[in-house]
Formats: sequence, C-alpha cells, structure tokens
Amino acid sequence: MTATEELRQRRARACRLTPDRALGSLDEAEAFLLDRGLLTRTPDSALPSLFGACHEEPYAPGSPGFGSWPRTKYPWFGELGARGYLTTAVHRGKSLLVSPEVAALLDPLCRAELARRQDDPLLRHLADAGPSELADVQLELGVEPKELRRLRAPLERCGALVARSIVHEDPHRHTSVLARWDQVHPEPAPERGLEALVGAALHAAVLAPEDELPK
Repeated sequence: MTATEELRQRRARACRLTPDRALGSLDEAEAFLLDRGLLTRTPDSALPSLFGACHEEPYAPGSPGFGSWPRTKYPWFGELGARGYLTTAVHRGKSLLVSPEVAALLDPLCRAELARRQDDPLLRHLADAGPSELADVQLELGVEPKELRRLRAPLERCGALVARSIVHEDPHRHTSVLARWDQVHPEPAPERGLEALVGAALHAAVLAPEDELPK
C-alpha cells in the first residue's frame, strides 16, 4: 500500500465518508467536531462535512438546497451552534462550524479585520447595541433585509461578523443573531498565523488537493 492510499483510508475513517461510520446522535456529532476541529454543513471540499457524515436519505429526494439535507438530522448543525460552537462564514462564505481550538486560531485574524473595518456602520452599531437579532438591526439602522444582507456578507466572510441561528416558538419563526467577533470570542488568543490555520484544515481533511489550500 502506498502512502497516499494509506492516507485515503485514514481520511475515509476520520471524516466518516462511509455509511458504516455514520453519525448516530448529536453527541457523536459534537465529538466529530471536536476531533476534526472544523466541519462544513454540506460536502463542498476536502474538509469534513457534518451532513455528509450523517449518511441519511435527503429530506426531499431529487430536490436542491434544503431538500438535499438529511431527513431527520438536519437540525444538528444549528444545535451544535446552540451548544456554544461558533459558526463562521470564513470558508468562502459558506457555513463552517469550528471547535474552540480552531476559533483560537481564527481569533487574531478576525480581530485584525475588526480593526481594519472599525468605521463600518454595522460593526459600530453592534459595538454599542451588543449582539442583536436581524429584525432589531434592520429597524435600528433603517435598512431593508436585502440591504442588511449586502452589509453582512463581506463582514462574515472575513470573520469580523458572526451569525447564530435561533428559533422562536411563539410564534414559530427562524431568525439569526448578529455579533461582532470580539463579542462571541471575548478573550484574545495568541497570534499563531495563517499557517497554523491551514495546518488545522489539513488535519481536519487528512488529505486534500493542493489547489484547495489557497481557499
């Protein structure tokens, strides 16, 4: 067996790529996150995927988007966020769950982006108001949902802004809470550099195409 073949086998087991390694509970999903360090929601790269590791039939077979999510296990991504794990958009704008160790690697980079964007009106507002639900931000800034999405997107992609999904029961509705990075990760972490973050991503994936590294 070549070294590459051995790594592929190790990746299949560690990233739960086969049905015999399917996640069976939310606690197992949490252990998977802590073991790998970061998880995408759906498979999109060499990084391990939470939904990919569920190996469950889709909610709506043949449908795109939400319909392709696991039939019963799709809430797990948000439920891990409710357990305190951060969901960022630093993976090319896509949802990425991170462990506390990876959050510490991200911290200096995200704080640098906060400093660089200190005059951004949304970040200034959250500094004064604290973490806020979408509807409150729209009202207080006087913007429509489409405009708020435009303001959020670049801030989330660089890690300066973090969104956490929440569900209200009475009446039932889904929304998000927006917060600055320093509000969800208040303790500054030592500077480890981008190389350490890339190393954590490679640890998570075990084996990855070289052209994915810059992404």
